[in-house]
This record gives sequence, structure tokens and C-alpha cells, in this order.
Amino acid sequence: MSLPRIAFILLAVAAAACAGKMPQGRTTRYADLLSLFQEWRTFQRPPVVEGVPDYSVTAMAAQHAQLADFQARLAAIEPTQWPVARQVDYRIVQAEMNGLDFDHRVLKPWSRNPAFYVTVFPNQSDQPAREGPFAYGGIELWSYRFPLSPEDAERVRTGLRIIPRLLGKARENLTGDARGLWVMGIESLKEQSADLAALLPRVAGTTPDLTADIQLAKTATDSLVGWLESQTTSKGAASGVGIEAYDWYLRNVQLLPYTWQDLVALFERELGRSRAFLKLEEARNRGLPPLEPIANAEEHARRFNQAVTDYMAFLRDRDLLTIHPYLEPALRARIGTFRSGERDFFAEVDYRDPKVMRTHGFHWFDLARMAQDPGTNPIRRDPLLYNIFNTRTEGLATGWEEMMLMAGMFDGQPRSRELIYVLVAQRAARALGELMMHANRFTIEQAVQFATANTPRGWLRSTMGTVWGEQHLYLQQPGYGISYLIGKMEIEKLVARRADQLGERFALRPFMDELLGVGLIPISLVKWELTGEK
Repeated sequence: MSLPRIAFILLAVAAAACAGKMPQGRTTRYADLLSLFQEWRTFQRPPVVEGVPDYSVTAMAAQHAQLADFQARLAAIEPTQWPVARQVDYRIVQAEMNGLDFDHRVLKPWSRNPAFYVTVFPNQSDQPAREGPFAYGGIELWSYRFPLSPEDAERVRTGLRIIPRLLGKARENLTGDARGLWVMGIESLKEQSADLAALLPRVAGTTPDLTADIQLAKTATDSLVGWLESQTTSKGAASGVGIEAYDWYLRNVQLLPYTWQDLVALFERELGRSRAFLKLEEARNRGLPPLEPIANAEEHARRFNQAVTDYMAFLRDRDLLTIHPYLEPALRARIGTFRSGERDFFAEVDYRDPKVMRTHGFHWFDLARMAQDPGTNPIRRDPLLYNIFNTRTEGLATGWEEMMLMAGMFDGQPRSRELIYVLVAQRAARALGELMMHANRFTIEQAVQFATANTPRGWLRSTMGTVWGEQHLYLQQPGYGISYLIGKMEIEKLVARRADQLGERFALRPFMDELLGVGLIPISLVKWELTGEK
């Protein structure tokens, strides 16, 4: 080939690169990522047939086959010369696509997990999107004001009318053999039936059609429960994904630099640390009276409101966080009301010192920020798929508890320091339960037993719902139970690294402004964006 011809080709390649296009279908344009992202989010939803999401074998096989095209189109985008923030956006889209691939290859919630077909949700999640895999088209009842307006009543009816047909199709789709998911899914659908029954008096006098739709949805739910129960004896296989698949999920969806074995070692260490530190705190405080739980509604209202006031003043006075006007109302709105009777785990903590769980209420700060300042980046503006935000959301909320302890929030309440270590131990025990379930070394019953046995003070009771609900979620959604503490650890490492980088210029409030400013994305990507280090 002549030198002029070589020069011509080199010039053509350079011109294509400058124009944002690479030869052979490659592109370097960020706009192409944004365009692909919009198509991806539409494609990720299941096909809808006559208003009902289609999770049939045929539909899911077709979606999985088409996913390869989306992944190829993403691979044709070359992001390495982009600013780090845009490279992070690329990794977010890649992780979401990997999440759908994992669903098709391994998790298959539409065929293995009856709880996937629960679509009625009376309570708000504290996460950007509801935890776990669910069929498309859920009804978030908490988001409506009762009595319903005619427009809202019609929206609720639209969701309710799908339920009988969706649950009818569930009988055809649920062909998997995963006993733990099957048995716990029955309980989830029983809860949906109870929630629909509780909805009936709330809509009394709205429209007869709405009442009829609720009754039809409840009948369909009860019918599916009966069918599931009749099939239970044929279900005997383990429900976990296996260690190899779990490692793939950690690396490619959660974007964590750990293996299953790494996490077992880390959480065994964290369980030992928290229980040892609890004993040291108890020894230091042995001459002090124990913390008595709140006894009545008047005390509840007074102490919970005072806890919010004191907590916000602490953040402001210590200059730990930029205090936006929407933060305190968001936290105060979640106080709730006094409940008598036997307390479940978090109420045992909350009713002894309400300030402790206000720190974990960082979730409500996150949601308020999303509502008030969603930003303009379409990739980060809405919740990420497959709960991959959880190492940041659950990690920060959990880490903030101990960070506030170390910042001095409980210096005047030594017994409250003990509660922090009770919380850490519970998170470690339940995370180990998740890891053992997905390794198929524990059944869900054994995971529940392990978590209750290793949570101090007997507060995590197997006779109550918290421990069962948590382990069921973690069995459905790999990586969720571990996100609290691994996210906490990664945030602690990030604080240390930014302090190294900034030296004497480091301060917690500007650091938190940085961290919050990048959005609710996997903590490994937060680190990359803040430090410039992968």
C-alpha cells in the first residue's frame, strides 16, 4: 500500500474519531449512550398483552435473545476517553443489562418465585425502588390519598383489573422447583389477600366497580394460594443461586470487588467485632440503669419528636451535613405512632432510644433529595434497576449509625452506644444467612435460626415477621442482605481515601456533599467518581 493511501486512511480514522464515530460501528459519543439507555429502559419491561405483563416461556426467551443485541450495542460504545462521571454512567447501564441477563439465566423469578406476582403494596419502601424482584405494574397504595378522587380510583382500578389475569398466568409460568421461595411466596400472597381485604373499607362509598375489582383481585389471590399449597409437596430443591453464580452477580451486577468467600470472612469478623464491642460497652456501663422502652403514646410522641430535634441539631452544630430545608420534615413525617404489645427487633431498639434509628433514617433524606433535586442526568435521575443502589443507600444508612456514635452523638447516653453494636451484629448475622442460603448450605429456616441465635439480647424473634421477611428478601434478591455492611465498609474506606487525597482540607460536610451529589449509584462507582480511582 502506498504512503499516500496509508495517510488517507489515518486521516479518515482521525476524522471519524473527532466526529464522535469510530470505524466498524464503534462510537465515542455520550449522546449514543443516552439514546441507548432510553431504549433499554423500555425494552427491559416485559411485553404487555391486553394490559397484562407477559412472563411466559416464549416471551421471556424472546426478551433474553434480544438482550444480546442491546449488550452488543453497548459494547460498541467506547467510553474510555470520557470524563469519569460519564464512564460511570456507562457502567451503570452495563450493570443493569447484566442484571436482566442474570434474571434470565439464573434467578428466573417469574418461574421460581411466587412472591414475584405480588403487586399490591400498602406501605412505602424507604428505598428508591421497592426491594426485590416484582412483576411489572405494582399498585403503590401508600401514594394515594384517601378517600380516592375519581381519577385516582380509576388508576387503582387499572392496576387491580390486571391481577386476576396475571395470577391466572402465574400458574402456567411457575414451573420452578425452589422450595424455600415457594413456601415463602405463599405467605407473601396471603399478605396480599389481607391487604386487599383491608382496602375494602377504605374505599367504601367510592364506586361499586372499585369494590368489585378489589374482591375479584382478592379471590384470584386466594385461588393462587390454594393452588400453590397443593403443589408444595412436589417442591424440594434448594433456592440459592450457588456460589459461582453469586460471585458473577457480585462482580457484574453489584459491581463489588469481592467473592462469596471474601464476604463470609468479612461478616464473620464483623459479627465477632460487634458482639465483643457490645460486651465492652456493657462492662463500662454496668453501674448504669438499663434503657427502658417507651411505655405509652404520650411518651412516644414526645420522645420521638425530641429525637428528631436533637439529631438535626447535632448534625448542624457539628457541621456534619448540609441541612436542606426538606430534611427535617422528611424525618419527622416518619415518626409513626405508639404500638403496644410484643415488639419486633427494630422496635426494641427504637423504643429504647429513638435517636439511634433516626440515624438509619438517612433513607428519608435520600428520598427527599430525589424528590426535591432529582438532577438532570437521565441515567441517574430515576431509581436504578435490580436494587443496585443498595450498597450506597443501605450502606450509608447503616454506616451513619456508627459514624454518629464515633462523632459523639451518644456521649451523654452510654447505654445507647450498646444499641449500635446490637444493630451491627444483627446485620452481620442476617448477611451470613444470605450467603449460606445462596451457597445452598442453609435452608431459609436455618438462616432464620442462625440470625436469631446470633443477634444479641433475643430481640430478633423467629415468632415475628422481621427475620422471616428479611431472609425471604435476601433469598429472592442476591446481594441485598450483604449490602448494609459491605456498603458501610466501602464508605469507611472512601472517607479514609478522600482524607488522604485532601489532607488538611478534608472535612466531613464537604465530603458528604460530594457523596450525595453523585446520586444513588453503586458504592464502587461513587468511589471512582470521587477519587478518580477504580
